[in-house]
Amino acid sequence: MVTLDVSELDQVDQFRRLQSTLRDRWKTIELFDNSEADIVVIPSLSIDQCELRKIAGCEHYEERLLFSLMRLRNPRTRLIYITSMPLHPSIIDYYLQLLPGIPFSHARNRLLLLSTYDSSLQPLSQKILDRPRLLDRIQQALRLEKSFMICYNSTHLEAELSLKLNVPLYAAAPDLQIWGTKSGSRQIFAESKVPHPDGSVRVWNSPDLAAAACDLWERQPTLKRMVVKLNEGISGEGNALLDLRPIMNLAPGQATSEQRIAAISDRFSTLRFQAKQETWANFSGRITELGAIVEAFVEGEIKLSPSVQGRITPTGEVEILSTHDQILGGPDGQIYLGCRFPADESYRLPLQQLGLKVGRQLAEKGALERFGVDFIAVDQGDNNWDIQAIEINLRKGGTTHPFMTLKLLTNGRYDLSTGLFYSQQGRPKYYVATDNLQKDRYRGLLPNDLMDIIAHHRLHFDSGTETGTVFHLMGCLSQFGKLGLTSIGDSPQQAEDIYNKVVNVLDEETRSDNQNFPLFSDYTFPIAWDGYS
Repeated sequence: MVTLDVSELDQVDQFRRLQSTLRDRWKTIELFDNSEADIVVIPSLSIDQCELRKIAGCEHYEERLLFSLMRLRNPRTRLIYITSMPLHPSIIDYYLQLLPGIPFSHARNRLLLLSTYDSSLQPLSQKILDRPRLLDRIQQALRLEKSFMICYNSTHLEAELSLKLNVPLYAAAPDLQIWGTKSGSRQIFAESKVPHPDGSVRVWNSPDLAAAACDLWERQPTLKRMVVKLNEGISGEGNALLDLRPIMNLAPGQATSEQRIAAISDRFSTLRFQAKQETWANFSGRITELGAIVEAFVEGEIKLSPSVQGRITPTGEVEILSTHDQILGGPDGQIYLGCRFPADESYRLPLQQLGLKVGRQLAEKGALERFGVDFIAVDQGDNNWDIQAIEINLRKGGTTHPFMTLKLLTNGRYDLSTGLFYSQQGRPKYYVATDNLQKDRYRGLLPNDLMDIIAHHRLHFDSGTETGTVFHLMGCLSQFGKLGLTSIGDSPQQAEDIYNKVVNVLDEETRSDNQNFPLFSDYTFPIAWDGYS
């Protein structure tokens, strides 16, 4: 158990007192989201940097919260967005030009972009804390009584930043982040009586991991595979698959526990890692740093991976925001690639109920703002699904920005009775989204090249029909050939068709024999704004 000294306890108390001021301004979702406010966006990925580096282009993931710029559709909102390195001006222009009914110049005048000019891999929040003049500039730009801070995930760095700025953080307190780990998730599922696979508590070394796997096998003698998970892995990159089938001769009832433990230990070197280039030598070292669990692998002929998203208000209410079917890849379908909204109609309403159970348990612990719950759903036939909870995310995950993009662009509403999202015109909306459209052939495309392709092929989001594609992670494109996008339609098929059109266009534009590259002789470059620092 971690013991805090007096100064740290005092800091925790200060943080909670500051955060409690959010309750004074919280009336309803809509009033809070549309009230006069100064929003400080800190898109710092304050997570284990070794795990983060497993994600291609991770240094550009600070762009994932750029959907927040759409909050500027509220003419009474001002926004400060801080990044490690300056963002390309055309990326900012792209988001601001999406805002319906708001003059570009009006939105731009309410946006302050700041940068640390530091491309190192340490978290952005640490970089800001290391620059007292930048902290002063942020604070001087704020109306403190109308300000709050949002982030990707909350750690002691974000808490310290909140206190330094005297701005409340709208996120779960750092000491509650344990409930978003693999072991913490399992405890919440047990307490809230939500079905989840059998598994272990957190262990800190390979011998204990082998013993925990043996115990699990003895509880479930018919198991074929298990999943080993680093306690703080992200996007499935910290997972590995342990295949028991080659040692079935040592199954419970056929050998001693000691023999099983020895065989399992030998099998660790053959784990199927979900992250590319991962090795047992490195993975086992990470266990001693982060801890790990072992869990029964959910088998099934027809198996889907839905998720539910919610938030906990400063007054402790739990609200379901959305459901999705996740698109997974990697060696064993455990790496998050994208999602479809909403989740399948055969289980989206039960998902909402399970999400409420988890949310209420988190609220009792004192958690705040975003939470997401990932599930595995196995088709049992006759439209009957076995739904097992897998993990909780207490951060803005891969499903956050697509849904918030839809909500902020259309100003529509999510209907709990149907699990559908309706625009203000009353049309249900659907989308396909990804963070991982990645192909080598896309390397070398600059943001301006992408803008030209979008315009030429009319791939942009049309605010009149409320259909089309919104792009993100554009900074990843040139170096990594990687792009994010959300394709919105009036039906699941239309959303899929819009998505496929984007991929086909990009493939065609980057064909090696395609020399019809855009010419920029008539392009007017935007005037540089002095808001970068």
